[in-house]
Amino acid sequence: MTDERAKATLHGRLRRDRKALLWKLDGLSEYDARRPLTVTGTNLLGLVKHVAGVEARYFGEVFGRPSPQPLPRWQGHDGSDLWAAADESRDQIIESYRRTWEHSDATIDALALDTPGHVPWWPEPYSNTTLFAVLVHVLGETNRHAGHADILRESVDGRTGMRPEHETQIDQDARTAHCAKIEQAARSASSTEA
Repeated sequence: MTDERAKATLHGRLRRDRKALLWKLDGLSEYDARRPLTVTGTNLLGLVKHVAGVEARYFGEVFGRPSPQPLPRWQGHDGSDLWAAADESRDQIIESYRRTWEHSDATIDALALDTPGHVPWWPEPYSNTTLFAVLVHVLGETNRHAGHADILRESVDGRTGMRPEHETQIDQDARTAHCAKIEQAARSASSTEA
């Protein structure tokens, strides 16, 4: 595989997963987009805000191409990069993420996969890296958080899928029967524990 084909494949997957993450906000109320859905406070809009900051830093600072837009604090002691304050609108966060895409895409398009970069927050000897390694890392990070968003959205209203065109109507009776079958298997397995 050529470097250009590898870069195009990885970049295409990143673009796909960005859209999947944003789609998880579609049709939700402000409350449901922002409310904590796990005991650690994980929420859908916060995931988008976090991934935007991650991507902006990796495809910006690491390659000497800082983001043209102000970035929120990152991984602060209060976790403020993982949730949206009341004065941060959903539209602002989404638009920030989309502007980050443009900047990241320009970095990816402009640089070769073997272009060196420096990640000051990575420990030695890993802090000196390449666009290839960063692209794989950010793709993994985006994919991981899109997976979190899948589960969170399912817990809010039962919607599942990666893209709207792949979503099917919810058959609540079939879903309930399926879950009951899984529950029964779990109970049966646990009854055999010593």
